Amino acid sequence: MATKVLMPQLGESVTEGTISKWLVKVGDTVKKYDPLAEVTTDKVNAEVPSTVSGTVTEIVVPEGETVAIGTLILYIEESGAAGETVAAAPAQTPPATEAVAAAATQQAAPQAGAPVSRAVEPHATKQRYSPAVMALSQEHGIDLSRVTGTGAGGRVTRKDVQAIIDAGGQKPQQEQSEISRAGQEATAAPAPQVPASSAPSAPAAPAANVDIPVASGDEIIAVTPIRRTIASRMVQSKHDAPHAWTMVEVDVTNLVNFRNQAKAEFARKEGLNLTFLPFFIKAVVEALKEYPMINSTWAGDKIIVKKNINISIAVATEDALYVPVIKDADQKSILGIAKAVDDLATRTRAGKLTMDDMTGGTFTVNNTGSFGSIQSQPIINSPQAAILSVESIVKRPVVINDMIAIRSMVNLCMSLDHRVLDGLICGRFLQSVKQKVESIGPDTKLY
Repeated sequence: MATKVLMPQLGESVTEGTISKWLVKVGDTVKKYDPLAEVTTDKVNAEVPSTVSGTVTEIVVPEGETVAIGTLILYIEESGAAGETVAAAPAQTPPATEAVAAAATQQAAPQAGAPVSRAVEPHATKQRYSPAVMALSQEHGIDLSRVTGTGAGGRVTRKDVQAIIDAGGQKPQQEQSEISRAGQEATAAPAPQVPASSAPSAPAAPAANVDIPVASGDEIIAVTPIRRTIASRMVQSKHDAPHAWTMVEVDVTNLVNFRNQAKAEFARKEGLNLTFLPFFIKAVVEALKEYPMINSTWAGDKIIVKKNINISIAVATEDALYVPVIKDADQKSILGIAKAVDDLATRTRAGKLTMDDMTGGTFTVNNTGSFGSIQSQPIINSPQAAILSVESIVKRPVVINDMIAIRSMVNLCMSLDHRVLDGLICGRFLQSVKQKVESIGPDTKLY
């Protein structure tokens, strides 16, 4: 009998994954740890490795489908195997650690001849919906509680929602059953091979399926899994967390002078460019020690104050935004933080992030100033309670001792979850960060 391969656990709090691309087809011979599929989650994209060596005999879940962790996704006839083995592909085996963001941004059609049987093992979903389903339903005003799911264990899939949209939108309660039956019949049939640009998981291009008219010459860009996930998470954060904002301006003249004096020697010794970001992260980390409530998260009936201080940083690529994490940032020097920032940024742009790199963040520092921004209102990186944006450093006239002077100034903008934090503690926290940044000078230790 064939070995079952299940959707693996792809990080903490991850409950489901989307098969964005199969890397094998029925009849292929694979070795243990060979990549089988590219999977998109709400955390990161990753490759699912094979847990055995053998021949692929059946692909159960088609491309573009979102399924729960532990769902059967394909069968492999193990070389020399006498019986069935149930194996969940581990997320931490060596080949699974590389994120494949670039490859997963396009969803291809099911492999030719690959079965797309829906005979997956049942899993209780309890009204959980994938990011793709949530985004599509919100865009078109679909009440998901009225949608009959055709996925595993009655799960509502993107095809179910798309069937309602294609039929002209959600009908009154008595008509909805007909739409649901139509969706079930469509799902039961094998999916035809189609170009990637028209794969079922991609947003429909015709103007009839969108609310905004498309004029001649307009360009229509299919939403990639990464962009869809970002959209879903941002909507969720704004919906769940009542955002409040506050800002302070900081005189960083001494920091600019110190960095200018130290950067050449630092680059020679360490092989790194000494940027301003590690100084701000160091100040934030020290302030979080003083105000640990900032380093917390809302958990419904309780607030969890995190012991570890793990700083998430935003790293942009050409087509997406990733938020890798500097673990135990409070135990690092400015040099250690600089190395961590450089390493994470380099591996993000090379598509080499691991699942561990993307999880565990407790507070986010966003370097919007690198794009010339001087003020912003960042969206909280859920489930964290706050995010700080470091804006662009600019010279401007300020009043010091009743005299006008030209100083290097920067705005620090903070968004906070008002369920967890109030203006008083956030104001004190920002003042602490401000004081620490303004005290940087010749005596500041980099190591």
